[in-house]
Amino acid sequence: MLSLRKTTARQREIIEVVFRNGWDYMRILLTGGKADEPKLPTPAVLRNILVDLGPVYIKLGQLLSTRPDLLPASYIDALSTLQAQVPPAPWVEIEATLQQEVKQPLDRVFTSIDPIPVATGSIGQTHKAILADGRQVALKIRRPGINKIVTQDITLIRTLADLVSRTEFGKTYDVVSLAEEFSTALKAEMDFTIEGNYTEELRKNLAKSKWFDPAKLIVPEIYWELTTPTLMVLEWLDGKSLLSADLVLPGAEQLSSIQRREITSLLFRAFIQQFYIDGFFHADPHPGNIFYLTDGRVALIDCGMMGRLDPLTQQILTEMLLAVVDLDAQRCAQLTIELADSSQPVDLARLESDFTRILRKYFNLNLAEINFSQILYEVLQVARSNKLRLPSNLGLYSKAIANLEGVARSFDPEVNLFDEARPLLIDLFRRQLLGNNPLQLLLRTGLDLRSFTLQSPRQIGVILQRLTSETLKWNISIRELQPLRQSINDSANRLSFSIVVGSLIIGAAIISSNARTTELSLLSSVLFGVASFLGLWLVLSILRSGRLRG
Repeated sequence: MLSLRKTTARQREIIEVVFRNGWDYMRILLTGGKADEPKLPTPAVLRNILVDLGPVYIKLGQLLSTRPDLLPASYIDALSTLQAQVPPAPWVEIEATLQQEVKQPLDRVFTSIDPIPVATGSIGQTHKAILADGRQVALKIRRPGINKIVTQDITLIRTLADLVSRTEFGKTYDVVSLAEEFSTALKAEMDFTIEGNYTEELRKNLAKSKWFDPAKLIVPEIYWELTTPTLMVLEWLDGKSLLSADLVLPGAEQLSSIQRREITSLLFRAFIQQFYIDGFFHADPHPGNIFYLTDGRVALIDCGMMGRLDPLTQQILTEMLLAVVDLDAQRCAQLTIELADSSQPVDLARLESDFTRILRKYFNLNLAEINFSQILYEVLQVARSNKLRLPSNLGLYSKAIANLEGVARSFDPEVNLFDEARPLLIDLFRRQLLGNNPLQLLLRTGLDLRSFTLQSPRQIGVILQRLTSETLKWNISIRELQPLRQSINDSANRLSFSIVVGSLIIGAAIISSNARTTELSLLSSVLFGVASFLGLWLVLSILRSGRLRG
């Protein structure tokens, strides 16, 4: 493990940023001191620290903004606005990288390349180009020198996570796994072939749907013959951010309310399919990643951050959606427990009480007044306050819904997620009940019943045989049994102690009444003294335990 006492230039820079922004807890860790429980700075200070530390830590902040199960809402709000404001790399360096990746003279592959980037990010920047065959493309190129910075910062983050993991906070929220999750996500973003595969998978999934017209939604095509881990070449889409849609419509000044509703409905239905049918979704649908094209189509771009949901999680989240619509606190609590780590103890009564408290304020509101993403964040906050560890992909799920709902409300203020989802809920539950192929499900159920009928007589026979031969054993684990056993042991020990004290007093009294010599009188006095001392200690221990009346 890298020692924080042996400071490199990068570590000294981090220490200076922490000192300058005044985070005492991290200052103690970075200087090798001993700290107790983690003490986070205010949301604004944490945001400033991450911005000052640069692109990698901005990415860390963006990851943390997807974990409302770890951080309070004020921190999520502050970190959700983080965007890497980095100057573009010089064209000379970008051109050299491009030449190295293409492995051919650039003028043979491209007719033209715009040296001024159309977008810059913490990992790479994007330039517009035209291929020799006339196709317009976007070139996403990794920033020169970013590998070294990422490697150093990942090492430091893992080291800090190891230090924090020794505290109760670190054990409860498994910060080592969080650091590994961040490292894996960052390494994936560094490899553009991974993002290319994500883009292709999303493009394939959204190319077919019975909920929306796939011709109206596009994901850019990847040109694999030129794509490498450092360079991604993809289809150029001519348009602007959805919130600037009025500026790209040919011959029109403003989108009508009907057009806006059609677009938001298209987006909601596309994302509901991603969440609950495909299980693979775009996790960062902020305004800059949703484009309105000049031909009237909507495009999803930048598939660097994607999320996955397994079938069981999809089923639970679908039921959670219905439970929230019904404002059913008890069902929300049960579903949250199903999502959480099953090895954790749960206070069900407290969990239900917390859900009742957060849902009570929505009792008298109609669906149009309810912000679903806010409810979802509050659900994750309840899990956090009850120390329930939820899968990390739920953070991406909630962030995607929050971003989507935020963009939709800005674009079409009258839209409501519940109204859009309601017609699809019946179809979702039908799919979960019967699957995509009801005949296949029926055959599989028949095979399961056949297996059950064949095995049951044999298993029942084994149980009856063991029962009659008295070899049947039960393995029962009762969580509340250990405190009861400890209480019984304490009571037995005190009873035994009381008997010993009483015996000492009786023995001392017998000796005292028959004392004929000085030695016997002294022995009697010693026994009385010891008995008095032990009796007083026993009384004090009972009083201190608070169980005198129990």
